[in-house]
Amino acid sequence: MGGSDRLPAAEPCRQGLGLAGRTTGAPGGTVEPVATIHGTGSDERAWQQCDWLWKQPSIGLADLCGDAARIVVVAPHPDDEILGCGGLLCGAVERGVAVQVVAVTDGEACYPDERWWTPQRLRNARREELRAALAELAIGADAICHLGIDDGAVGAHEQELEGWLQRTLRDDDLVLAPWRFDGHPDHEAAGRAACRAAHAAGCARLEYPVWGWHWLEPAHAHMAWEAPKVLDISNAIDRKARAIARFRTQIGTVPRLRAEPILPAHILARFSRKNEVFLA
Repeated sequence: MGGSDRLPAAEPCRQGLGLAGRTTGAPGGTVEPVATIHGTGSDERAWQQCDWLWKQPSIGLADLCGDAARIVVVAPHPDDEILGCGGLLCGAVERGVAVQVVAVTDGEACYPDERWWTPQRLRNARREELRAALAELAIGADAICHLGIDDGAVGAHEQELEGWLQRTLRDDDLVLAPWRFDGHPDHEAAGRAACRAAHAAGCARLEYPVWGWHWLEPAHAHMAWEAPKVLDISNAIDRKARAIARFRTQIGTVPRLRAEPILPAHILARFSRKNEVFLA
């Protein structure tokens, strides 16, 4: 989630989804892309009152994962895999399903104005945070594959990422990737690459929202998510919370950090629920 998270999304135009925009004179009144990640975003209390979402049938882990022999999580920045999928990963490990985490970038661009927390320091710190977070879920460091793409530049390397994933994926994998319309350009590029690669490999795929919880208005969720799959992670909430706490640079518990943390309390609240949501 961290990284250059305050960048505007390159696409898509989100007309009618509760996102402010500017209507052009083009046929159909196309909405120009605008920054979707700003301010405090949608309040968690409003999400909790989104009856349409929480009345969706709850799905069990076995049904969600199917016969997958391995789960491959595509994470644009270290922490996305825990925020979006931490509960699912806990359950998968308990069932003996192999897990591979693809760390697309190291999230080193999250604090561009910090003098002490330079990109190189952040790169090293966030790699260590990822290892520590996954250890809380009983996932070893050998499950991590660091691609080292520059933070904020996933779109420029989208085809390379797609090609790497195609060579890596197997037909018995379940791929978890960011929602292709998540509102952050790195997330969206990673989601598109994973979508095409999974299709080519013939494997199952699910998308997880991260920044979508921020910019999407709960009252309009039904317009964006046709058939969300709601997974009960009650048994994994504590472990997921401990894993999130390992991302100290993101929640602001490291010394010499002057900037507002990427993950303040109002954002963390979205990932402290007893459910995770996945999109087919």
